[in-house]
Amino acid sequence: MYLFFAVFTALSFITRTILLVKSLPIIDLTPLLLIKIYGVGLFFDIVAAAYFSLPLVLYLIVVPDKIYQSRLHKPFIYFSSFVILYLLFFNGVSEYFFFDEFGVRFNFIAVDYLIYTREVVKNIRESYPMPAILTAIAVISLTAFMSLRKLLDLSISAKSSLKQRIKSGLVFMAVPVLSYAFVDLGFAKISANNYANELSANGVYSLFAAFKNNKINYETFYATRDNRTVFQKARFLLKESNNYFVNDNIFDVTREIKNAGEEKRLNVVVIVEESLSSEFLGVFGNKNNLTPALDRLAKESLLFTNMHATGTRTDRGLEAVTLSVPPTPGRSIVKRPNNENMFSWGLIMKNRGYDTMFIYGGYGYFDNMNYFFSHNGFNVIDRTDLDRNEIVFENAWGVSDEDLFNKAVKEFSKSYKNNKPFFALIMTTSNHRPYTYPEGRIDIPSHSGRNGAVKYSDYAIGKLINDAQKEAWFKDTVFVIVADHCAGSAGKASLPVNRYEIPLLIYSPSHFRPQRIDKLASQIDIAPTVLGLLNFSYKTKFFGKDILKMQPEQERALIGTYQKLGYVKNNRLAVLDIKKKGTVYQFDRRSGEIKELPPDGNLLDEAISYYQAANYLFEHG
Repeated sequence: MYLFFAVFTALSFITRTILLVKSLPIIDLTPLLLIKIYGVGLFFDIVAAAYFSLPLVLYLIVVPDKIYQSRLHKPFIYFSSFVILYLLFFNGVSEYFFFDEFGVRFNFIAVDYLIYTREVVKNIRESYPMPAILTAIAVISLTAFMSLRKLLDLSISAKSSLKQRIKSGLVFMAVPVLSYAFVDLGFAKISANNYANELSANGVYSLFAAFKNNKINYETFYATRDNRTVFQKARFLLKESNNYFVNDNIFDVTREIKNAGEEKRLNVVVIVEESLSSEFLGVFGNKNNLTPALDRLAKESLLFTNMHATGTRTDRGLEAVTLSVPPTPGRSIVKRPNNENMFSWGLIMKNRGYDTMFIYGGYGYFDNMNYFFSHNGFNVIDRTDLDRNEIVFENAWGVSDEDLFNKAVKEFSKSYKNNKPFFALIMTTSNHRPYTYPEGRIDIPSHSGRNGAVKYSDYAIGKLINDAQKEAWFKDTVFVIVADHCAGSAGKASLPVNRYEIPLLIYSPSHFRPQRIDKLASQIDIAPTVLGLLNFSYKTKFFGKDILKMQPEQERALIGTYQKLGYVKNNRLAVLDIKKKGTVYQFDRRSGEIKELPPDGNLLDEAISYYQAANYLFEHG
């Protein structure tokens, strides 16, 4: 056991050092911070080793000396030791690639990756030279095993009684038991720099913590107020000039929206583009000409230049766009139980006689998408609904965006022939690792990185618009183009506001004049804004607002991770965290720099009102 702990902590030290070197450009490293990173890191390494070693401890307690020291048992010990070394080295390599992709140690994303193994394994195989990596790990593990073999032989020859083994085993088992009760990832918060906090943690421990915290009870862990006070504040915050509450029940946020003029029964196509950060678009200052089609469309659209994703995962974006609710702690509503028959954008359109569709190029069981959408007002079309002759290219995540949009055009034409308006939510996949797409479409070869995937995705959107312009239904169709989340959300701050900025374009040249809107807004505002443009009058339970009717004092955005909940207003950020913490920061939109401010009771109360009210309504049906 001492040998195992020594090896585990040594490899954790090496992994931490490699990640630290990788992070040096974005960490203001001082001697004190370095001591904290390695000191707290060692603490988490020991705790993680204790968790990891539990099966080994139990085995060593029950196996008697006669068997443990037998000739036949020695090869088993050797083989088990090699497997353990292989797993530890494999974990270190995995952590490196995960950190490179997401800027964090293993977290809830890794938990999801363990659940949806089909797509993830295929994605990894298509993204990395796995045979070479696995072979290298095997060679390194074998070399390490041979260097430790003499120490292993010494441990095999040691004698012990059952009583001694039980006493030693209880000591080793006490560490994970006590850790489960008293230790959490909050201990790793050693700095205002999020990278330093991640380095002081341990990947294995972070994975355990993510399993434990995949669903987080809001009332137990977050700052709360009296429910009546919260809903009074929430009703005040949700009030708009063109709506009124339908009753005096303080716990009911249902409002009647009244828009002047005749309703426009236009078709609506919402394209949720994978990982399309604002920073990739030329209209936001990118000089690499990655999005010529979108830059051209932006000049002919309502362009929203201060839009924010609610989270860092696809299911978060779909939750916000579909349900218009703040992000919940833990997993999204899309993946939670009891998420059927909710008040959704799909339900509004279906009740108005629209053909409603959720169109996805992959297999919709991923992230529970098929179940969620089919039970919330949408007809689902996914990879299983495409014939072989409809697929030009596919990878781990699904068919290419071209194939997806071609299928969508066919479905729209069916609705048009049946004299039915259509509402479609399309989720793309091409702008995702392994960044592969059909060759010859753009001037960047497939499988060469994110820039190529962005440019191909832009090409596919441009082709969709060109193809749609040939259809009779085009002139009466509104295209809404938005990202599900940014390409990366890692930054010095735990909630780097500028890393949540995404583009939003609303394009319908026959109906809406081009305009540039710089109002601070969130994905939860998209549905109310589009419905406002259609002049729909309707009852709503949405937490979002019509951006075009927002007054300056109403501008705000809601952003979050699986644990931290953010509320952005007037260049300030309120962050709600577990242990009922509430912190306020000043942030600079351009540089992304933030600094902590004294507590602002009003800002924190507004944040709590949004999140607590949304959580209450979900938990109480």
